[in-house]
Amino acid sequence: YFVLSLLQTFWGQKEIPLGAVSSAVKSTLDVVLYWPQWLIIILLEAVWLCTTFLMPVPNCPTGYLGAGGIGDDGLYANCTGGAAGYIDSWMFGDNMYRYPSCKEMYRTTQPFDPEGVLGTINSIVMGFLGMQFQMYFSLSLSYVTCMGCSSFLLLGGMYFVIDMKGWWGGQPFIYPGMNSIFVYVGHSLLGFYFPFSWEMRFQHSHWEWLFQSLWATALWVLIAYLLYRKKFFLKI
Repeated sequence: YFVLSLLQTFWGQKEIPLGAVSSAVKSTLDVVLYWPQWLIIILLEAVWLCTTFLMPVPNCPTGYLGAGGIGDDGLYANCTGGAAGYIDSWMFGDNMYRYPSCKEMYRTTQPFDPEGVLGTINSIVMGFLGMQFQMYFSLSLSYVTCMGCSSFLLLGGMYFVIDMKGWWGGQPFIYPGMNSIFVYVGHSLLGFYFPFSWEMRFQHSHWEWLFQSLWATALWVLIAYLLYRKKFFLKI
């Protein structure tokens, strides 16, 4: 948010002409008028790509993105996170997140933060795409582009169905959306306790993790619905 606020402060706040301009031209103006922002974002993503896929990591294959541990037949047990994990360990030593999601599944021993220093670049890119969601763009950055594109398609579809056609009121997603702070804080405090989670019997299988996540989500949607009925909304 800090980086995006700087981009918007120094290279934003330009008024897009609404007069005799075709819709095709308007879509390109969103990119043309904010070209310094796009240039910085592209440079940041180039840094991420080069670092992730070209930086040599001791005793690990260059460009490794696996979980390490028993993954890849145990060939790269100490390579959890690849370049991202190496940079974090170099900067912070053992003062890192020691219980990543891959620990139980792949029996990893290396600390790894999935939202570490290198991953912050992609967080900036995702935030920027959200800030510029009305533009027309075409990139090829794997996860970031996939998630950004999916979000835009979902937003566009819901706008058409809910706001334009009125076929659907947004239920049940509207309930946690109107109490998002309560749901976020509540899950942060209670997410590790029953009934939101439990000690898994099949920790090395993906399906139980998925089921637990879906179950917890359904419970919080139900709680948000009950709070909606009571007209209780937590705001800052």
